[in-house]
Amino acid sequence: MRLPAATLGMLLGLAAPCAIAADAKPVPDYVNETLSGDWGGRRADLYRQGIALEGVYRIDALRNTSGGLQRGGQPMIHLELKMAADLDKLWGWADTTAFFSLIGDYGSKLNADMTGSLLGVSNIEVPVSTQRLFHAWVQKDFADKQWALLAGLYPIDSEFMVMDAASVFVQPPYGALADLALTRGPSIFNNPAVGLRLKWTAADRSRYAQGAILDGVPGDPAHPRGTHIAFHRGDGIMSIAEIGYQPGEAGHVFEPTTPDVGVPVDPVTKAHELAADSFGKYAVGIWGYSAKADDLVDTDAAGKPLRRKSRGWYALAEQTLLSGSRIGAISAFYRVSASDGDSTAIRHTQNIGIRLKGPLPGLADDILGLAHTRAGLSDKFIQAQAAAGIAASSSERAWELTYRHQVNRWLAVQPVVQRFRHPGGDLARPKATVAGIRLDLAL
Repeated sequence: MRLPAATLGMLLGLAAPCAIAADAKPVPDYVNETLSGDWGGRRADLYRQGIALEGVYRIDALRNTSGGLQRGGQPMIHLELKMAADLDKLWGWADTTAFFSLIGDYGSKLNADMTGSLLGVSNIEVPVSTQRLFHAWVQKDFADKQWALLAGLYPIDSEFMVMDAASVFVQPPYGALADLALTRGPSIFNNPAVGLRLKWTAADRSRYAQGAILDGVPGDPAHPRGTHIAFHRGDGIMSIAEIGYQPGEAGHVFEPTTPDVGVPVDPVTKAHELAADSFGKYAVGIWGYSAKADDLVDTDAAGKPLRRKSRGWYALAEQTLLSGSRIGAISAFYRVSASDGDSTAIRHTQNIGIRLKGPLPGLADDILGLAHTRAGLSDKFIQAQAAAGIAASSSERAWELTYRHQVNRWLAVQPVVQRFRHPGGDLARPKATVAGIRLDLAL
C-alpha cells in the first residue's frame, strides 16, 4: 500500500513532538525557540487544545577529503515535520497519544560513493532520496502510566539501544547498532515497519522493560521511494526486547517516545539534557528475526546458500562523570553488541565516547564530543571477500570529533571531523578522512 500524495501534502503542515500535558506545563516559547515562530498565536492555541507541532531542518555539508573510494562530497538534507496529539483533550480518549512525522531526505550519497565504510558517515544519508511517513502510531497508557502499548509505524531506534550522551555524533553507529543495521530489515531510520511495542516503567521511573514485534521487512523493497505498508509472504517478524535502569532521567528531546514520559517534554531541537548530577543508564537487549537469511558462505548440495536465523544482543552504559564544575558536565558512554555473523558483514561492535556539555563560560548549551567505534567483521564475511579476491581486514574502526555550537535557541552549527581505518573492511582501501559541518534548525 502506498500512501496517497494528498495525504503526504496534508502532513507537510504538521510538525513535532512535545509533551501535550498543557495543564501541567506552560505553552512552549515558540517565538524564541523556533525559526517560524508562533504563527500569530495559532501554534500556541493548538498546543493548548492538545496538538503540538514542530519541524526540523538539517544540512550535512561533508566531504571525503582523503582515502576511501574517492575524494568529494555534496550536501545532504533532512527535513522532518512532526505532530503529537493528546487524544484525551481532543476526543476524550484517556491517556492516549498519537504521533506522526513526515521525513524527506535528499542529496549526496557520500558514504556509498566516496568513503565506502560499513559503519557510515552521516546518520541522515539514505540509499534513495525520498519522502515518507516515519512515525504514525497511537499509544495508550495504563495503570497510572506504568504500562504503555503502542501500535503503528514505529522505528525501534527511537527507543531501543538509545544512548543519550552519544546523540550529538553524526556517524550512524551511535544510534542503531551497526551489526543490526546491516540485517535484512530492521525498522530504523529511514524505513520504519508496522508493529506493536509494550513497555513497563517502575513507579519511580528508574527501571523499565520494553519489547516490540514488527514486520520483518519494512516497506516494500521493490519500491524504495515513498511510504509503503506491505506484508509479503516470507517477511516474518522482527522482535526486540530491552530492560534498563536509568536514575535521573531528564527526558528525550529528539525522540517521540521515552521510558518515562511517553513523548518529549520540549519542542526545541537541541541536544538531550541529562540530569545535572545523577544521570546514568544501563541496559541490555536482544533481537532476532523469525524468517531466515542466506548464509554468506555455507551452501547445500545444490549450491544454494543455507538459511540461518539472524539474532543478536547488546549492552550499554552511560553516566555523568562530573557536573557543576568550571568546565561543564562530562558524560561517558560504552556499548557492545554482537550478532550471529552468518548473514551480515559485522559480527560485533564496540562504541565508546565522551562528551563535554558547556565547555566554556557563557556556552552552557554547546557540546564537545569524541567517540570511537570498532566493528569486528565476521569470519564468513572475510571468507566471502577472499573468494571474491578481496583481502579483508578483521575490523573497521572509526573516530569522530565534533563540536556543536548553539548559536541561538533554534540554530546550531556543528563542525565534524571523522577518520576511518579499513573502510569497508578492505585492507587495500586507504584510510579515509571526512570533514565538514552540520546545521540544525528548529522550524
